[in-house]
Amino acid sequence: MSIGRDTGTYGFRFAEPAGLPLCGLFAVGRGRETSEAYRWDGTTRDDGPLLLFQYTLEGEGVVEIEDRVVAVGPGRAFLVEIPGRHRYYLPPDKPPWEFYFILFRPSLLLPAWRQIKEAVGDVPSLPATSAPIRALKNLFEEARAGKIADPFAASSHVYRFVMELCRFAASRGREQDDWPEAVRRAVGWIDAHYADMVGQEELARMSGLSKYHFLRTFSRFVGMTPNDYWNRVRIERAIELLGLTDWSVDRIAAEVGYSSGSYFIKVFRKLTGQTPGSFRSGRELPYSRLFFD
Repeated sequence: MSIGRDTGTYGFRFAEPAGLPLCGLFAVGRGRETSEAYRWDGTTRDDGPLLLFQYTLEGEGVVEIEDRVVAVGPGRAFLVEIPGRHRYYLPPDKPPWEFYFILFRPSLLLPAWRQIKEAVGDVPSLPATSAPIRALKNLFEEARAGKIADPFAASSHVYRFVMELCRFAASRGREQDDWPEAVRRAVGWIDAHYADMVGQEELARMSGLSKYHFLRTFSRFVGMTPNDYWNRVRIERAIELLGLTDWSVDRIAAEVGYSSGSYFIKVFRKLTGQTPGSFRSGRELPYSRLFFD
């Protein structure tokens, strides 16, 4: 099953209840630009104030921020304020530029946004499997499925995405190239084989470290234990499947690597505050507790 290959832009203009601290989602999308006519100038836009995060999947665009010109290829993002002194565009004679993007209001989130930029810069590199990009992909899929139906759900999605960016910065996720090879190998293996049933001893063996040293090193650099990271990847994949398929809970549990539906429900509730059934039905706000520390 191929998930997330469609493109589209989804805008949100909810009337937010007065006095409530909500994060305003303006738009989310997945684009595939093929023409050099694709060009945005932050000094002439009148739809702000907005914060823009755009992440390249394939191809390469260019962002000009004040006096800097930076190529934004696969695995790189840029963070800019609108209005602002920046331009981004597809240069001539370049292959198609494919990307995710999100636009949201700066109210409530500007301090976190500035902290993120201070930590990772305004044109950071992020693995496609990193938590912020998974959150952005899931947000897009929820929008495409018509499941962001009120300002509360929209706010929850925006807040989750920004907090994942904060976590990424705080946990040195931006410096994965500086992680020990054993940690990078283990994280890559989990991301690719999250449904496999492998114990921590085997994971440590594959990393080339003793179990104790592996667990201590992994937690230090990733910011959580291997089991916590494994559950996080599995539950995020399960969230995608709950939203995009009509599979039973037991089938989804097996698909993401849990031996029983009951244990899957227990872990899902612990990490999200909901059961898989209530999440799928939309009776509760999604992601209101999807912070895995």
